[in-house]
Amino acid sequence: MTIPTLLVLDADPPPRLGRLTGRVRVEHADASTLAERLPHADVLLVWDFTSHAVREAWPGEGPRPRWVHTASAGVDHLLGPELAASDTVVTNARGIFDRSIAEYVAALVLALAKDLPRTLEFQRERTWRHRETRRVAGTRAVVVGSGPVGRAIAGTLTALGVTTALVGRTARAGVHDPEDLDRLIARADWVIAAAPLTDRTRGMFDARRFGVMQPSAHFVNVGRGQLVVQDALAEALRRRWIAGAALDVFETEPLGPDSPLWRVPGLVVSPHMSGDTVGWRDELAAQFVELYELWAAGEPLVNVVDKRRGYVPGH
Repeated sequence: MTIPTLLVLDADPPPRLGRLTGRVRVEHADASTLAERLPHADVLLVWDFTSHAVREAWPGEGPRPRWVHTASAGVDHLLGPELAASDTVVTNARGIFDRSIAEYVAALVLALAKDLPRTLEFQRERTWRHRETRRVAGTRAVVVGSGPVGRAIAGTLTALGVTTALVGRTARAGVHDPEDLDRLIARADWVIAAAPLTDRTRGMFDARRFGVMQPSAHFVNVGRGQLVVQDALAEALRRRWIAGAALDVFETEPLGPDSPLWRVPGLVVSPHMSGDTVGWRDELAAQFVELYELWAAGEPLVNVVDKRRGYVPGH
């Protein structure tokens, strides 16, 4: 029996693949060697989900992996035209980050409502400054993105007493159509971006959208950096069109030390960490092993990405 070849696009630390030891031939690649090794692999594990090497290295014709799995929810970093047009199956890490990201968003909402960033600043300055803060219960939120992450965020905010509306690609029970977005964000206290990056969502939060929001509103992005026109958000904060914002994802990562975003008033910057809780890498590796068991047995895979849409359908 021929042993399948699993090619891993590496990141540090490497995945712990447990019971696959001895059952697959594991090879490793980085951006410089990926193109050379792709034609010889049966499966590609994109462990370095920050890399765009797959888009650049994917072969147009000839041998290629039959299955690509990315250890991330987003797939825009690897879905180039050649891969999208091929018969290769693509799966993602749907289900791993939902609860963690929802908790992170809830923490940001509470921190912004209770003015914790300024409390910490005043503590460092040894300044005693009493203020009044906002009550979270009774406020309104709009979550853009109706997938598992968006639904987990909506559920967590609802538990805090926040009236929450979900906006998805199409209207259905409990989900609003994109045509409703402007009307909803005009009344929202919290606008949360958790959508996948597609041609329809790229740059959807621009100067016009920030102008629609209330001056008391806060904006949070835990989706993809390219959902937001960053200069427009910075200008909206400087002009006080909105009260504050928090970004966990950016157009270019890591955010350079010279980026003006570090100094925008009212903006909380975090380094793409909303889903990364203790043990998350082991969960990602365990998920891939479970998927591999299905693939090796000839069973249908789960978390299959619709390569035309750019996400896993059915939510």
